[in-house]
Amino acid sequence: MDDATMRSVTALAEAAAAASAELALATAEARNGALQAMAVALRAEAACIVEANGRDMEAARAAGTSEAILDRLMLDVARVEDMASALEDLMRLPDPLGCVDMQRELYNGIELTRVSVPLGVVAVVYEARPNVTADAAGICLKSGNACILRGGSLAQHSNEAIARVLADAAVSSGMPHGCICAITTTDRSATDALMQLHGLVDVLIPRGGAGLIRHCIEHSRVPVIETGTGNCHVYVQASADMAMARDIVVNAKCRRYGVCNAAETLLVDEPVADELLAQVVPELASRGVVMHADERAREAALRAGAPSALVVAAGEHDWETEYLAPEIAIKCVSGVTEAVAHINRYGTHHSEAIVTSDAEAANYFVRAVDAAAVYVNASTAFTDGGQFGLGAEIGISTQKLHARGPFALDALTSYKYVLRGDGQVRS
Repeated sequence: MDDATMRSVTALAEAAAAASAELALATAEARNGALQAMAVALRAEAACIVEANGRDMEAARAAGTSEAILDRLMLDVARVEDMASALEDLMRLPDPLGCVDMQRELYNGIELTRVSVPLGVVAVVYEARPNVTADAAGICLKSGNACILRGGSLAQHSNEAIARVLADAAVSSGMPHGCICAITTTDRSATDALMQLHGLVDVLIPRGGAGLIRHCIEHSRVPVIETGTGNCHVYVQASADMAMARDIVVNAKCRRYGVCNAAETLLVDEPVADELLAQVVPELASRGVVMHADERAREAALRAGAPSALVVAAGEHDWETEYLAPEIAIKCVSGVTEAVAHINRYGTHHSEAIVTSDAEAANYFVRAVDAAAVYVNASTAFTDGGQFGLGAEIGISTQKLHARGPFALDALTSYKYVLRGDGQVRS
């Protein structure tokens, strides 16, 4: 990277670090007031934001961008309203700072408490999701953190417009300059520069595809919290109610193709494969979903009336693919043990579901599957901070250290020990 890029990114990080010290002292009322001002500003500037997004959409279409990515990229007035409403939802959540989760008197009379505090400066690197700009800025501010936002080049104009509106509103409401910073250059080396700023940036959160996440993990000197890809499964066990299973599979796969909680693989117990696929296949076929099926499932899908063009033989790569498209892998298994083994081998520890009437099978699945969210008789589509009652999220963490699942307010805090004495000294 050139020196100018490094200096520019470092200056942003220094401004954010200075702001984080002030934010840590800001009252909950002041931070909530800033969130309200940011929501009002988004609504007032909705037309400008949509216009900026139109330029991004036009360029993305000209570049041959897939429909799934275009869906993530697109903003209209309703989606801007969703961003504003999400900020107001954050206002109504309890303050994550100053919470005492441990309090005791030590042997020497010192009173010890453990209190939640902000992380400091949070950098968020993401791809073609301009709504993340608002979500990340709001979550960071509510939790007393300054943020540095690095959006993808596909959403350059959208991200720049949203970040400007939010930063201006926050500062106008009394928050410190630098509390919301955005890297607006399209120079890719700016991301690498950001990842070198250990000591200025406290944590880096990548949100995007496997390539982006892997690059951050391999090259960052700043601690990284992964928000992983979503190779999610729905497993239909032999005792399942087939109508319920149909509805769950179709919702998990088809509600939105380009989201990380969409189901990418359907596992079904072999004895009920014909019965299940007779119900599921017509629903998938009517939506143009391509089915990558093993031999047994392929035969059942064709018997269920699927057009041959939509049923293709599955290969090893299909079990590990996050399609983010109208495609799904289908495999027959011998039972819950094989289903769990398949999920733990090929899944990405995101969201996994079992449909069953067998309590023993459900309990085994819940205990044995290694994932951030495990469902019994419900769609994986619910893995979302708002759906969990946590408010807006930056992403879904699939790692085990610090935070797992929807990466919301409490995940952006650490803690400090506070000890109050009356003159004690240690011999």
